[in-house]
Amino acid sequence: MNPIRYRFVLGAVLFVLWIALAWLPSVQEVIVGALVAVAVAALPLPGRDVFGEFPLTVRKIATAIVYLFVFLGAVVRSNLDVAFRVLSPRLPINPGIVRVKTRLKSRLGRLILANSITLTPGTISVAIRDDDIFVHWINVSADDVEASTRKIVSDFERYLEVCFG
Repeated sequence: MNPIRYRFVLGAVLFVLWIALAWLPSVQEVIVGALVAVAVAALPLPGRDVFGEFPLTVRKIATAIVYLFVFLGAVVRSNLDVAFRVLSPRLPINPGIVRVKTRLKSRLGRLILANSITLTPGTISVAIRDDDIFVHWINVSADDVEASTRKIVSDFERYLEVCFG
């Protein structure tokens, strides 16, 4: 993505986020939001080239929206699982660090995958090395890499592959 287009998209996204968070903004809040969005978009941000890995196509945007719902569903299921484990001492807790493999090649895709793993209760991404993500899992139920990958990342990866390759 060329730098001018990137800054325009960044400013627009920040402004829309500002308006969404303000809910029913006054005129002053809209003006301040626009000024802050323009100021942040104008800053020389390091690492902004990572967003060039996400070309804006209709298919990728639609898949990203579907991914958001898949992610939210995983968060709800994980919250319930962790809550049941806390409330019922008979449910097993077998914490450990497992290695999962990812097919994602882009840095941004791996970053979003690792953050998605961390944001679902019961798992925390500890490290990323090449195609491997090391995850602390509250209840290790798979010993091998393939089974761990299926249980932890397969739902997320299917959609992130479409978005980021």
